[in-house]
Amino acid sequence: MYNSDLPNRAELPTSKQLLRSTLIAAAAATLLLITTVLPAEYGIDPTGTGRYLGLTNMGEIKVSLAQENAKEAVRQEKQSLLVVKPIKSDRQAAPSVALINAASAEVAETKVLAKPATQQVPMPLASDQKVITLKPGEATEIKLGMNKGASVSYEWTVKGGAVNFDTHGDAPGLDYYSYGKGRQVTGGNGVLEAAFDGKHGWFWRNRSANSVTIFLTTQGDYQSIQRMM
Repeated sequence: MYNSDLPNRAELPTSKQLLRSTLIAAAAATLLLITTVLPAEYGIDPTGTGRYLGLTNMGEIKVSLAQENAKEAVRQEKQSLLVVKPIKSDRQAAPSVALINAASAEVAETKVLAKPATQQVPMPLASDQKVITLKPGEATEIKLGMNKGASVSYEWTVKGGAVNFDTHGDAPGLDYYSYGKGRQVTGGNGVLEAAFDGKHGWFWRNRSANSVTIFLTTQGDYQSIQRMM
């Protein structure tokens, strides 16, 4: 009556074999879930295998697209709630006070924006040239009236010898602030930046046996120039 033989009892798997096969299948499914399904679908890659296989990037893209779609759905829902159906009427409704105020504010803002900005004209830089002759043993001092942060480009040269110099500043309550000094120098140049509101400049003394002439050129942001001695 039957073409196939039925298996005998000895050929059937035992309970232990069934349990072992079940555990192996569960472990394989879990491993497949962790290494393949989670990275490919959700971008979750605890082992790093999915990124190696290129599946994690695909899952991250899917998650990102799902988030964007959710945000778009929320935005469209908010827009639909903001739509107000017009009320049909035979007479045109008069504009409300709020609309009139908004229109007036818009016109006022337009006028303010249309007003041309006042162009600031930069102050011209001061520029001076001084020629000073010093006899043997004689000294002199040139000071510039400057505000804090102002800067002046300068250059000075000595003809006929060398001088000792001291670049410094002073102000009420501050007798001396040094920027630099030197001995037997034939010239100097650079930028003098005022460390405070006050007078800033140079002191020269001729220690040689001959008369010398100092040529000083200044240009920058200062209010006055004065020979102190």
